[in-house]
Amino acid sequence: MSHAVFPDLEGRSVLVTGGGSGIGARLTIGFLRQGARVAFVQRSDGTAFCDAAEAETGRRPLYVPCDITDSVALREAVDFAADAHDPIGVLVNNAANDMRHATLETTQDDWDRLSAVNLRAYFFAAQAVIPGMRAAGGGAIVNFTSISYMIGNAGYPVYVTANSGINGMTRALAREFGPDRIRVNALAPGWVMTPKQREMWVTPEGLEEHLERQCLKTALEPDDIVDGTLFLASDASRMMTGQALVIDGGVAVTG
Repeated sequence: MSHAVFPDLEGRSVLVTGGGSGIGARLTIGFLRQGARVAFVQRSDGTAFCDAAEAETGRRPLYVPCDITDSVALREAVDFAADAHDPIGVLVNNAANDMRHATLETTQDDWDRLSAVNLRAYFFAAQAVIPGMRAAGGGAIVNFTSISYMIGNAGYPVYVTANSGINGMTRALAREFGPDRIRVNALAPGWVMTPKQREMWVTPEGLEEHLERQCLKTALEPDDIVDGTLFLASDASRMMTGQALVIDGGVAVTG
């Protein structure tokens, strides 16, 4: 798949949470291809992915081990990436956990754990990068949400609640930091066929049913999400903030 080129992203310091697997891995690759200096955080070892990314793009991302639910460790990871690549100019809050769970079986510990990764970490990642963006005269934050809250999916209520909250957070931060030329937008993918989704949730019947709901009858792949993210990160969207961009093949029709 060919991708658009956004010249202003060349040399930009970019941080992607969960940037070594799934959609996040393709986002990291996408920014590397633009010539950006990319760091990513995740708990699992990202060394093998860094090797693969360098082989594919000729550029090596910076892997920073971090549990994003540990707010202190997350801030330290942001500082480490900023020291290596300059203050973060683009933050992509991508990491999430869509573990299936039933409302009547969800404990308070479940709620706290899922909220921590799916919502709280987004806020504190933004809090960590905003001072550097403010000092630099601007920046871009892209918060990954999903269409799950738009279409009211069942099967993971805390995840759906968090994704709705991400949109509220996006609007609040966009309003607060717009005077600093910091743009904050959300990106809502549909059902993307990542290796995790294929391994854990995708069945032929389920995929067929979902494609019936899409206007475009092709399953989404991680690369389908890259250009939209690059657009929101780049100056091509310089007057766009507080918005939610949907890339789902036409399930949730907005407007």
